[in-house]
Amino acid sequence: MSLAPLDTATAGATSRPGQAGLPAHIAIIMDGNRRWAEARGLPVPLGHKAGAEAVRRTIEACVQEGVGWLTLFAFSSENWLRPVEEVRALTGLLRLYLRAEVATLAKEGIRLRVIGDRARFGAETMKEIERAEAQTAHGTKLNLTVALSYGGRAEILAAARSVAEAVRDGTFDLAELDEASFGRRLFTAEMPDPDLIIRTSGEQRLSNFLLWQAAYAEFVFQDVLWPDYDAESLGEAIREFGRRERRYGARTG
Repeated sequence: MSLAPLDTATAGATSRPGQAGLPAHIAIIMDGNRRWAEARGLPVPLGHKAGAEAVRRTIEACVQEGVGWLTLFAFSSENWLRPVEEVRALTGLLRLYLRAEVATLAKEGIRLRVIGDRARFGAETMKEIERAEAQTAHGTKLNLTVALSYGGRAEILAAARSVAEAVRDGTFDLAELDEASFGRRLFTAEMPDPDLIIRTSGEQRLSNFLLWQAAYAEFVFQDVLWPDYDAESLGEAIREFGRRERRYGARTG
């Protein structure tokens, strides 16, 4: 992956969401790998491999656009229910990606984070994830978050359990609980909420992705299958975002 130099004015952008029609944080539900492969008479793992190429293109496009945060829904907690062969192929692709791409991410100034129940991938993959996060920790061009073995309901439950345990142990006063203090117990505690959530392949649902964080996000559903996603597709979604009026529950005029 080779990224063009980024204008220093947009590096590590954390501007007000929607400023100048540009979302500060884009989250994408990457959907359509299986259908892309089946339409071509290919094994499903080749669809996931093509999807990894689309990830590379999308990262490059976000840097070019000056987007500061990108979150990708790569593997849901429900994906463990898929056929064993497909799960094995997905986890193998994850390890391959971590080994092959992390040095480039670090070189290009992209910080990688992983959210979700990483323990389900096993000790070896957990070490690869931790190594990747450490190696890219100083990146400022783009904050890349990958959701793995992630489910929004499980995340909210874990945060609620954390609050209950803290109250029980006397380390937290329930009277102080508000959205901000609850949000600090989510996987995304250090991240801004997404301004724009994209789903590919024509499906129109969240599928248990960032349920708390999506409260005021704009949604764009695109018919393109994920392996065909490119800079033009991302640009179309950003332009649609720029046409929206974001009121955050307030009325204008």
